[in-house]
Amino acid sequence: QVQLVESGGGLVQFGGSLRLSCAASGFTLNDYTIGWFRQAPGKEREGVSCIKNIGGRTIYADSVKGRFTISRDNAKKTVDLQMNDLKPEDTAVYYCAATRGQLCGATFFNTWGQGTQVTVSS
Repeated sequence: QVQLVESGGGLVQFGGSLRLSCAASGFTLNDYTIGWFRQAPGKEREGVSCIKNIGGRTIYADSVKGRFTISRDNAKKTVDLQMNDLKPEDTAVYYCAATRGQLCGATFFNTWGQGTQVTVSS
């Protein structure tokens, strides 16, 4: 069974850090492009970062560039999102997702995790 499980969310103060982890099971992680997305209350889902299956190219939303870092460990079957210098506007439910392709738009992902809540207090 193909499954993604996020962990690492929580409550953090402005300027703090969190590390989210996406654990994959049921498929070979390095064959897939993995994306991190987030959705805040009343807002549309937003792409945060993506790491491609071929070449390992990484992509970041402008709002998180220089603060967030995505990385993958194929042996451990995890993709992590290190989030530094967190701001209240980063508050959202964060989801990881997987696709066999290389495009990072949300519509291309067909396997999603259940999400993990990140709350940044001001």
